[in-house]
Amino acid sequence: MSQASQSLRSFVTQSYRPLAKSANAQAYPKLTVVTPSYNQAQYLERTILSVLNQHYPNLEYFIMDGGSTDGSLEIIKKYEPYLAGWVSEKDKGQTDAINKGFRRATGDYVAFQNSDDVFAPNALLCVADAWRKAPDTDVFFGDMYITDEEDVILEEMRAPDFSVECHIYEGMQVFNQSLFIRRERLIQFGMLDESLRFVIDYEIVARLGVQPGMRFRHVNGFWGGFRVQPDAKSSTIAATVGLQEHQMVRDRYQPMLTSALGAAFWQRYSRLRKLLTFILKGEFGYVQHRLRLNRSRQ
Repeated sequence: MSQASQSLRSFVTQSYRPLAKSANAQAYPKLTVVTPSYNQAQYLERTILSVLNQHYPNLEYFIMDGGSTDGSLEIIKKYEPYLAGWVSEKDKGQTDAINKGFRRATGDYVAFQNSDDVFAPNALLCVADAWRKAPDTDVFFGDMYITDEEDVILEEMRAPDFSVECHIYEGMQVFNQSLFIRRERLIQFGMLDESLRFVIDYEIVARLGVQPGMRFRHVNGFWGGFRVQPDAKSSTIAATVGLQEHQMVRDRYQPMLTSALGAAFWQRYSRLRKLLTFILKGEFGYVQHRLRLNRSRQ
């Protein structure tokens, strides 16, 4: 197991020990995290620990459970003293649950972390550091690990700087496991689209991306981990519902783009841009890995 995998696994399994409240908590942007969950007891505690073990001094954390019957409530109640709030009630699905949490939020920035995914060590402090350098940013996003069911890192996913054209024409350019949105922008442009089941992150990033003057900032570093597991929507409905919704969202926002260049250009440009981005950063090992992976999938 790699050192990074060992570090991540330790972080999401070590017992939470609260620290004394920080006297300078207000020097940090308030971050709200929402975890939607339904019968995910196998992974839920690791998600919770990945949030609480950040020891972030200005955190607001909600868990929105859909009425689980698998032992999830016992896990949630174990951490109740450290939560801003939680519910366990029938809902209309993942997106509805996240929006319920977002409507309760009072943070400067909001994020959602699914109950089978995790934050990486120091992710929230990295957000705060990025905010201090660029406090006018509307959307912060970092890089992401792909992990297995036991938190072993299978793959690294690194993101280039944001381009709404690349996002819409090529596909998801931002990982929701490493995504923080200024709450004011959700109030201004609307919460997550509850008609969607799979591409809710793709849609909200596209919707914000086409707004004039919206400021996105990519920050190097791994902020989150996406877990590959048999019951995840990426394993069950990605090839059906996911593709249909992706096309629908693309068709919705493509007319709002200001570029006169079409899909063929932007798809080729997106791939070339990624290649050049990582070469110029000196990340040659990552470039070789992605090229090998792409060839194996062809």
